[in-house]
Amino acid sequence: MTKLTLRNCRFCTEVAKQNGEDPIGTTETYDHWLIFELPLPWAKTIWMEPNPVPQHIHEALAIVWQENVRLRPLAIAPDREYSQPDRMRVLYYARPAGAFARLTKYEYLLPLDAVASLVLALFKQPEQLATFAAYQQDTQHIRDLLVCTHGNVDAACARFGYPIYRQLRQQYASQSLRVWRCSHFGYHQFAPTLLDMPEGRCWGKLEPSVLELLVHRSSSVTGLRPYYQGWTGLTKFEQIAEREILMLEGWAWLDYFKQGKVLAVDETNIEPDWVEVQIYFASPDGSISGTYQARIELSSRVTTAWWTSSYDDDEPLVEVKQYRVSRLVKVI
Repeated sequence: MTKLTLRNCRFCTEVAKQNGEDPIGTTETYDHWLIFELPLPWAKTIWMEPNPVPQHIHEALAIVWQENVRLRPLAIAPDREYSQPDRMRVLYYARPAGAFARLTKYEYLLPLDAVASLVLALFKQPEQLATFAAYQQDTQHIRDLLVCTHGNVDAACARFGYPIYRQLRQQYASQSLRVWRCSHFGYHQFAPTLLDMPEGRCWGKLEPSVLELLVHRSSSVTGLRPYYQGWTGLTKFEQIAEREILMLEGWAWLDYFKQGKVLAVDETNIEPDWVEVQIYFASPDGSISGTYQARIELSSRVTTAWWTSSYDDDEPLVEVKQYRVSRLVKVI
């Protein structure tokens, strides 16, 4: 493989942008997110390497994964303002049962040698969680923005992710908003990508001009439509429908409890040409509730690049299906 330089590099995110690939529907759905504060650099296969992830944490994660738990581990880089010497921060987000608006958040700041035991307590030994109460942090009021800058997975993540991280960190971080560099969580062709926790919303192809709207929600949400990858509480085609609903309902939609369901699917193709879904919703006080029903149909095909590569390597582009919501009905 030819060595990548800025002069010969074909960034996957630039290919996706030029060809108009829509990021919606690409947020991964997990029941659990486990985020460890780990020093840089991070290897490409960080969860298979002995450094910077200590061996005892690897072993604890291996035990959890034996149970087929839908768990996504991530790393965040220590920060001079947020971090403490000789302590590791662990953020744990769990998907609530039924309809919900946000993931359930737990945060711990504890000695490194206690982290593996915490992992096992969270997933295997809940009766032991009380022993970690002294390490639990009161951060329910804090919003965490995680920007992927994991260049060892794909150069685009560092090239495009770091400037967005830096701008967010310098201009928007506050007592109620933390901004972190984080490891890869998928779809680097949409770099810069950002995970908004505890909401569990993912945004991609971010540009400096939209950060004010993303953070402060100061005007119509429609300005963020091209950047929305989706909400982790829903599956791919439900996410596509949910974007249309978010554009209609506005920012209040984020606080509604939601739950999706696939009603029918095209079974003639591995990647279907159409899907019908429904999304139940209710306001926090229960005064508003209902269901949206949507039909999602194939609208076009575009080519994209899965990886950043050298032009000399001539890595082939791949064709992906693009979808649109052809029908959206609100059922009260």
